[in-house]
Amino acid sequence: MTLTAAVCLATWGCSSPAPQKATSETPKQEAQPEVAPAPAPPREPAALPPATKNAQPPAVFKVDFETSKGPVVVELHRDWAPVGVAHLSKLVQAGYFNGARFFRVVPNFVVQFGLAAAPAMTARYLNANLNDDPVKQHNTRGTLVYATAGPNTRTTQLFINLGNNSQSLDGQGFAPLGQVVSGMEIVDRINPEYRELPDQGAITTQGNTYLAKFPRLDYIKTATIQ
Repeated sequence: MTLTAAVCLATWGCSSPAPQKATSETPKQEAQPEVAPAPAPPREPAALPPATKNAQPPAVFKVDFETSKGPVVVELHRDWAPVGVAHLSKLVQAGYFNGARFFRVVPNFVVQFGLAAAPAMTARYLNANLNDDPVKQHNTRGTLVYATAGPNTRTTQLFINLGNNSQSLDGQGFAPLGQVVSGMEIVDRINPEYRELPDQGAITTQGNTYLAKFPRLDYIKTATIQ
C-alpha cells in the first residue's frame, strides 16, 4: 500500500494484485485478505437504543479517546465530511475502537489506527466502503482523516496528521472530518518504535492476538461521544 496511492494507510477488499507496503509518503489502507466467517461480533452497548444508533449525528460533536498515553479529544464537523462523520459516529457507538492499537506511526507524518481489537469486529465493517466526501479542509496538523485504498474505499481506518500534510494529501482526496482540540501533546507521544512493521492483513484476521508481537504499541482504551 503506497502512501503515494493516497496515503495508502489500508486498502480494503481489493481484488487487484497484492499492493506494496505503504510508505511514509501516503496514508493508505493495504489490500485485506478474505476473512472467513467469524464468531458473532461483540454486541453493541445494550443501553444504546436503535433509534440513537441510526440517528443523524449533531452538526458538531466531540469524541473522547482515552488512550494508553492519556486523553485525546477530537471535534467532528458534519459539514466537513458528512458521509465520513456519520460512519465514525456509528463506529464509536458500536465500541469499535475500544482496545484498538495505533499500529502505524510515522514521525512528523501520521498516526494510524482503525483495525479493531477483535477480528470479528473488523470483519463486520470490512466491506462497508463509503462514498468519498469532497475535500473541504486542509490536512493540517491535528486533523483526523480516513485512510483509503483509492476512490470510494474508506471503511474504518483513520489517521491523525502529525504535521502539515496539505500539499501531499489534499490533492489525493483525503478529506479531514475533525480536529484534535485537546491532547495533541498526547498524540505526539504515541510510540513510533514499530513504525510500519505491523502487518495490516495479519491485524485484520488476528486482531490483538497478532499485535502481541509488538507489546509496546499504544492503544485506545475507550472511545465515547461526549
